[in-house]
Amino acid sequence: MGMVRRRTRRRTMLVAGGAAYAAGRARGGGQQQDYAYEEPPPPAPPPPAPTAGETQADEIQRLAELHASGALTDEEFAAAKAKLLGI
Repeated sequence: MGMVRRRTRRRTMLVAGGAAYAAGRARGGGQQQDYAYEEPPPPAPPPPAPTAGETQADEIQRLAELHASGALTDEEFAAAKAKLLGI
């Protein structure tokens, strides 16, 4: 009799587990619907354009002053100047 009882319990648990699985699928699959499609973040704003009074020469002069004061190294000054000139 013990063997029959075990089979019955096992069968009952399989049926109950299958029913719970089917109910979860019918509800919508759980976490998959929690995450709605998210739009990508807006693009970063463009860098501010130089004002009308600032020309490339003014900007290079400002960089030269920073270089002379020691705030910029030779490599940093050269890289910034090349970026301004588009080289």
